[in-house]
Amino acid sequence: METTRHFVATVFVVHDGATALHEHEKLDMWLPPGGHIDRDELPHEAALRELEEETGLDVDLISEAEGTESDTARPLPQPEQFKLEDIDRIDGEVAHQHIDFVYYARATDRSIDPAAGEAPPDAWQWFTKAELRNRRDELEADVVAAGIDAIETVEE
Repeated sequence: METTRHFVATVFVVHDGATALHEHEKLDMWLPPGGHIDRDELPHEAALRELEEETGLDVDLISEAEGTESDTARPLPQPEQFKLEDIDRIDGEVAHQHIDFVYYARATDRSIDPAAGEAPPDAWQWFTKAELRNRRDELEADVVAAGIDAIETVEE
């Protein structure tokens, strides 16, 4: 069976020692903002677009664009993590995966104001490092680990 792969971008947004997650209705899990990268987007642009649509938060990405540059090439903001995520299985085989560019961002406040059609503000919760650790039974291990890393990285 051929595995379908999509490029996606995710943002762990941090404010005052906590990161925002929402209870994803379709997937029945807590996740940070993110989604598919459109054909005309760069990964960091998709991350910022998805964050804006889903939360309305004003943020700064914690990311450097390092590397060599020329007239025909330039470095892009680097994701903090780069993951291959299994999304669906059929008959025990992986059928669908996401190649995820994971960024961290600093928010200016915690005022969640999603665009129309997105999860409502009450679907979102700000998790501190302690809350992430204490709710490991209901959160995916990679979400806990990346959330804690994002808080520590942004708060430095």
